[in-house]
Parts: sequence; structure tokens; C-alpha cells
Amino acid sequence: MGVDKKLYTYPSNTPVCALNCESAFDGEKRELKNYGKGMSSLKLAYFFQTSPESPALFVILYKFFKTELAADPSLELTRRRAIDEFGWSEEDYRSFLAYAAAFFANGGNYKSFGDTKIVPQLEEEKFHKFMKMSPAVKKYGNRLQGVTCYHSTNITKADTEVIDRYCKANKVEGWNTRLLKEKKGDKTVYRIRFASPKELSREEFEGSIVVLERCDYGPLLRLTNEYLTAALNYVANDNQKNMLLNYIKHFETGQINYHKDGSRFWIKDVQPIVETYIGFIENYRDPVGVRSEFEGFVAAVNKEMSKKLQLLVGRAEDLLKRLPWEKEYEKDVFLKPDFTALDIIGFGGSGVPAGINIPNYDDIRQNEGFKNVSLSNVIAALPKQKINFLDPEDELKSFEVQVGLHELLGHGSGKLLQRNNDGTFNFNKDLKDMITGEQVSSWYEPGESWSTKFGALSGAYEECRAEAVGYFLCTYPDILEIFGYEGELADTVKYVNWMSEIRAGLVALEFYSPDVKKWGQAHCFARFTLLRVCLEAGEGFVSITETVGEDGKPDLLFKLDKSKIDSVGKPAVGAFLRKLQAYKSTGDYVKGSEFFNSSGAVTDEHLKWRKILIERRQPRRLLVQCNTQLREDGGVDLKVYPESFEGIIQSYCERYAPEAVQSLQDIWTRDRHMFDI
Repeated sequence: MGVDKKLYTYPSNTPVCALNCESAFDGEKRELKNYGKGMSSLKLAYFFQTSPESPALFVILYKFFKTELAADPSLELTRRRAIDEFGWSEEDYRSFLAYAAAFFANGGNYKSFGDTKIVPQLEEEKFHKFMKMSPAVKKYGNRLQGVTCYHSTNITKADTEVIDRYCKANKVEGWNTRLLKEKKGDKTVYRIRFASPKELSREEFEGSIVVLERCDYGPLLRLTNEYLTAALNYVANDNQKNMLLNYIKHFETGQINYHKDGSRFWIKDVQPIVETYIGFIENYRDPVGVRSEFEGFVAAVNKEMSKKLQLLVGRAEDLLKRLPWEKEYEKDVFLKPDFTALDIIGFGGSGVPAGINIPNYDDIRQNEGFKNVSLSNVIAALPKQKINFLDPEDELKSFEVQVGLHELLGHGSGKLLQRNNDGTFNFNKDLKDMITGEQVSSWYEPGESWSTKFGALSGAYEECRAEAVGYFLCTYPDILEIFGYEGELADTVKYVNWMSEIRAGLVALEFYSPDVKKWGQAHCFARFTLLRVCLEAGEGFVSITETVGEDGKPDLLFKLDKSKIDSVGKPAVGAFLRKLQAYKSTGDYVKGSEFFNSSGAVTDEHLKWRKILIERRQPRRLLVQCNTQLREDGGVDLKVYPESFEGIIQSYCERYAPEAVQSLQDIWTRDRHMFDI
């Protein structure tokens, strides 16, 4: 049976949406001058984390289009050459641009949402012939020669378990690392490579040699630190200054404590005019859920939407009491976070989320606080992606509510029960387990965290918990009133939120791989699990029926009974949410993983639905971002690009300096022997 190429391509009709930030942008803001440049050098790191071949593909596509754009910014000459000299059709050319734009926008040749490989819809022979004959490849050489690069190709699960034990024994945190393995005589040598320019130590552990190397991404980090050092001249206060100084030390040494300290100052910098964060943040794509992907952003505050979010923060302590667990399972003190709506000016990472709750360090989140950001221009780009039967404006309103509740009261809620370093506990030992009613018998030991305890499952589990909080709390009229929705409009927003989010759980089946029985995306696993919870609630609340569409092909009819959200949906989600929190709080991975995996199990019936969904799938949007340019008078201009494949390509080619791209190529050349390509 042949491979269904549709799963791996971006069709030529893929929608492109702009991240509009003109209204929030002010070119005189001093902080903008070097933040963006500092981000852009290190942004290239995530191409290494996507796949072994992504850095090389980036260099090829960057140099190809850089040359083509220099000859003709509209790329019309490229189009004419493809059609006139190589016999391409218009569809061939649009498919070629779609591949390049999707590659840039996803940070490599795997989809940021779904982790399936991206291949050109264009015939392979046509693609290679055109690239080989291009002026850029003739000039720079042709090295077209998945799969993440968090581990070298020869790393096994047993290897990761050895290193996990080593890290726990030596209190090493793996956020900004890669793990490589080689043989030296009869010894296995593991190299834990930290993101920094500078070998730190070498020791024997369980019969193998473990080397801590502080040399990963060195050339890119040096460039980044040059710009961050320059940005010190434009800080607005001491918190921003200390934040940048600690980021610089972190990137120099690879020591995670410097990034933690930088994050502490970032938390204290409340409601800045320009917001920025940078580091190795999210661990969704690491197969063992430890090593993290680079992410960084520069954004300006959207004042109007931020007012609503501040009202939500003001009520948060009271609203948390409505969640379905006892107060002993909630943080001892709610540390009111800064919660703002931001218009992204530049985002570096494999995909741009709609909201962020950071930092991800449990010790800081639980004891010192965190920040929430809602990315308002990402949310505003949603209506351009039509969902059948839903009014785009209603969906925008409901998504604002869901993101706000998901980030602040979802990710921001719940307590981890821990034994402290001095042997004491952060909870009363007589505390009753929420599920068994017996005395709590499990907790987090010193050195353990949520992500190390629950590993690869932690991302999907936590996203499911946060999503469920959003469903649960949006049923309260006074919470919807905070966002400005009352009466009939509030009822509509509540319905659309449940309808669109649970429907998303059905569509998520596209990202399940039946052959390996795994999900390619944490959010998809989370949403599908909540779909199953609502289906199993019964009483006709949610139903999915196989039918035949107007085109005579198999289709699905999805229904949600609006009148049963409060009476059936909310209690079912609440009971499920309570169990999720119980297992997370007590660190009970064995029972928690069994519960979650069984709740989200994919059956044969679901696989039938998946086939229908794939045949009727709609392309996922791509986002085109702006760039900033320094003026001679010291101000900053915003360059906006068209909502097209050409716009995405041009924005990426103009974002990165040639010396940063050369550094990327040098690092890839050094490390390529460690990976199968």
C-alpha cells in the first residue's frame, strides 16, 4: 500500500495569515532596538532540533531565495524560469512555494503541529532538477543530501534512562541540552551537550563515561550575546537589565540557574511596554519529555485586551476555588501573575502559540510565580480559517475566553506535593488522597519535577488539564462577564467554545499515527481525550454519526446539545479534571499514565473516523511575521509582508544575517556524523 502523500504536503491553497502588530508597534520604543536582532541569531537553533537535515535544507532554501529575491523581489523571474525553461505548470510552481513557506514557518521539515514530515507536493525529480540548476546552488554548491536532534541516531530508550538517572543523581537539568553517544574502545561515552560556547567535566557512571560539554550552538550564541549586550543600553529598568545579564551568562555557560534567575527578574518586570522572553522552553518534541526546544519572542502590549485579562487576574484567587478539588491541592498562596495581551512582533520557534504560561520551571512557578501572555494577533488571525457552522466572530470571542482561562487558571492552578531538601513536606502528611480517600502515599522527591516524573506524557496530560479548566470555568456567567459577554451573547460564547474545542478533538485524529500507536502533537492527544470524556458522558450530549456528504463521499456529522453543557458536560469534565489533578499533585505516574492513556485510547471506530477526516482535511494556516529595521535616526521601522507564500519566504530571508546562517552551516557540518541523514 502506497504512502498517502496528502498527509505530508501543504497544498497550494493553504491559507496565509499575517500577524498584524501595527497598532501596538511604536518605532520609538527604545527596547525594540536590539531585542529582535538578539532573538534572530539564536532562532536558528530550532532548525537543529527539528531534524538532522533541517539546518542543511534551511541553508539551501535561504541561499536559493536570497539570490532569487535579489534579482527580483516579486519572484516573477523565478516563476517564469520554472514555467518556460523547466516546463512546470502554475500548480507546480505554487506547490514549490508552498513547500518553502511551510518549511520556514514550521522551523524545519516537520510540522510544528503534528510532527509529521513536510515534503513537496511537486514531483521529486522536478524539484531536484530545478534546484540543481538554480544560480544559488551553482554558486554555493549542492548538498541536498525524520527525527529530532535532541538525541544522536544511536540513542536508545535504555540510554535515556541511564542519563536520566545520572542527571537526577547529579542534579543536572536537561532543558538546554542534547544527548550524543559514541563508543571509545569497550566504553560507551555519553555527551550531554549544553547550549553554550564553552567541555566542563568527564566522569564514569554505571560503567559508561558521561561528558558534560558546554559547546552546543556556540557560534550562534556568541552572536546572540553580542546583540543582547547591546540591548543593555535600551533597558527600561533594573529588572530588564538583570534579566538580560542573566540570559547572557546562561548562554555563555549553559548553566540553567542563570536562566532561572533571568526568569525571576522577568516575572518581576510587570506590564512592560515591550515584552520579551528567550531560552530553551518547551519539551513537547523530546521523545522523553526532558530536553527543550528554543523559543523566543518580542512583542508589544495590546492595551485594550490586556484590561480584560487584568480583571481576570484580580478575580483569580476566588475563581480557583471553583475548580473541582480541595484547597489543599491548590497552591498555598496564589502569586498573582502579570497577564497581558501581546501583539507578536517577532516569534522564534517551530510554531506560534495563542497563549503562553511561563517559565516552565516548577520550583519557580510554585513558589515565586509566573507570567501569562495571550497573543492577541495570533488569535485575531483565526477567523481567516473558516470552521463549518461557526460564526467567525463568535469563534474569535470564545477563543479569547478559552486562552485566558487555559493559561491563567489552567496552567496556573494546582499544587505539587513535595518532600523538601530538609526532609519536611510542603503539605500536611494527614492529607487524604482525592481518589482513594486514604492518606496520601506518593509525592515529588527532591530533584524530581512534573516533566521528569511524567516524561513524554507530561505535555499532553498538562494541556488536557488546562483545556479542561477552560471548558469548566467558561460555564460561569460572571466569568464570561469579565470578558464583556452577558446574556444571550454569553450563552453563545459558551456554546461556541465547547463546540469548537470538542470538535477540535475529533479533527485531532489526523495527528494520530496508527502504525506506531502514537500522537504527533500533545494538544491533539489532549483534545481527543476530552472529546472521549464528553462522548462517554452519554445522554445525547455529544454525538458523531457516519454519513454521506453532498459529494457522495463518506462524511461525519458532529453534534453537541447546547442545552446539556451545564447538566451533562460540565459534571463529566469536572470529574475527569479532579482525577487529573489528583495524579499530578501526588506525582503518581503509574496510575496517572494508566488513567490518561485509557481515557484517550483510540479504537477501531475512531480509526474509521480518522480516514474520513483525512480525506476531508483542510490545510492548516501559515503565519507571516513582520520584521523590524533600524533607521539612521535611531528609530525602528516595521516592515510588513503580504499574506502569501512569497511574503513568508521574503520575511525569513530578510530576518537572518548571512553570518548567522554561516554559523548554522558550520555547526551542522561539525555534527552531521552523529546523525543518519
